[in-house]
Amino acid sequence: MGRSRRTIPEELLLLALDPATGTTAQPQSLDLGLAGAQLVELALAGRIAPDGDRIAVVMARPTGDPTLDSALELLRRRGSPVRAVHWIGGPRLGLRQIYLAHLERCGMVHAVSGQMCGVLPTTRYQATDTAISRDIRARLDSAIRTGVPPDPRTAALAALAHAVGLGKHLYPGNEGRSSRSRLRDLIRHDPMGGLVAHAVMDVQNGVAAQPRRGGQGPGAAPDNGGRHAAAAGVPMQPHHGAMARAVAHH
Repeated sequence: MGRSRRTIPEELLLLALDPATGTTAQPQSLDLGLAGAQLVELALAGRIAPDGDRIAVVMARPTGDPTLDSALELLRRRGSPVRAVHWIGGPRLGLRQIYLAHLERCGMVHAVSGQMCGVLPTTRYQATDTAISRDIRARLDSAIRTGVPPDPRTAALAALAHAVGLGKHLYPGNEGRSSRSRLRDLIRHDPMGGLVAHAVMDVQNGVAAQPRRGGQGPGAAPDNGGRHAAAAGVPMQPHHGAMARAVAHH
């Protein structure tokens, strides 16, 4: 996979990165959103496909992106389709730190070391090219403003931004209410993005991975209230791979 195109996980993280503070909005739910974004990116690359509410590997050939290929290999090792909600809520948390380190290696952000209260070490991140972040935001703004169905990548990005709670970060206050509502509605424009966005919200809300019925498919606009950091009964152990040791302190 070439570097001429940014991946959806990269774009989601750049959307969440606050240029003023160097920290990320919604850090707890962002891990879940990044796991979902990896699934969408792998689906767009033809490596996986939805099978009901499950995810199946249809091509195990690496993409060339190490973070995506790590996820693809874990999915391949499962040997059978896995429920999206179980995958997203599973033991791959820490993706925010993994992707911050990834973006730093790619030259898209740079780390700024500091201290909290003069004692505790901190690491904050600044985008190296603010035009990239402006371009990502402009695509969302255009889809919200014009009402024209967005391309699948933008639709999936919007669905995930809504799912992890970035709406209030991107469109704050009462004046942003209509934009937040339209951001939520964009979830219907990409089936895969809708599937994983609903799975992200289900994990946060502690909803078991049951097949959706009636009008509750991936295109339906959900009630996004009552967030929880972890779903009951869903394993939330930290990732033990080498990349997970790249820890960012906020």
